[in-house]
Amino acid sequence: MVLFSARCFSLMHDCGHYALFESRGLNRAAGFLFGIVNAIPQYPWSRGHAFHHKHNGDWEKYKGPSALVTTEEYLGYSPFGKKFYAFLRHPLMLFPGGFFYLIIKPRLALLLGCFGFLSHGLSQVRQGGFAAIPNLFKTYKSKHWYTTAEFWDLLFNNVGVIALWLLMGAWLGHGRFWISYSVVMTFSAAIFICIFFVQHNFEGSYAHRSDGWSYDRGAIEGSSYLKMPAIFNWFSADIGYHNIHHLSEIIPNYNLRACHERNAHLLRNVKVLRMGDIPSCFRYILWNRETNSLEVIP
Repeated sequence: MVLFSARCFSLMHDCGHYALFESRGLNRAAGFLFGIVNAIPQYPWSRGHAFHHKHNGDWEKYKGPSALVTTEEYLGYSPFGKKFYAFLRHPLMLFPGGFFYLIIKPRLALLLGCFGFLSHGLSQVRQGGFAAIPNLFKTYKSKHWYTTAEFWDLLFNNVGVIALWLLMGAWLGHGRFWISYSVVMTFSAAIFICIFFVQHNFEGSYAHRSDGWSYDRGAIEGSSYLKMPAIFNWFSADIGYHNIHHLSEIIPNYNLRACHERNAHLLRNVKVLRMGDIPSCFRYILWNRETNSLEVIP
């Protein structure tokens, strides 16, 4: 079930790039359903992921999945601040982080966003009276969603996910359901967050400033080729062929391997990682602006 969840997330990722099906509407519909399975709103997630693709390797605009700081900033931290920074990016934090990412964060985002909307509404009514009500949606800007479409996807995802939680709990017993569900979702999230991290955080990764940044180099040199056993390639929908994916995000997962093999002569210098290399990638959690590189903590 952990691997099944991971594959659903990978297919949801393809839908976010409108790559799994030829129809844009079918990608949206299937992506929404995969989002229900994984308890995460697919449309807001895919828009954030698109920002990652647009700026991969430009570490002034995109700080990676772990929000890395510069070496200079890190050296200015207090001793406790340095230890806490490293602690939050330790590999074991994938598990509580994964639980928060799938189970808590989407629900919290909806609650905080709605609370902010109510606060905004009361403020507008005090200033302009009831005439301000029709324009509340236009004037409210939330950091939890950026467009009306994102809000509706977030809302309906939460309605569907919570309804399924209640139904499954009533069927299996809430204790039994939550014990198994929490384990599955935590390990599933830990897997795909880990894979996403090592695909961009590794020794020699392209980590440039905005000035002189190259999209193509960000794709080829800022993304790894992660070699995995065949069964993991299937469950991850061949996302290990990450250079090709970043060069052209509209290639569906079932063609990534063929594209990689057809262009292998052009990809000789890409970073090749194996499963045993994954732990070492978690050492590269600082960005050096002067050398345009990722570094380990000194």
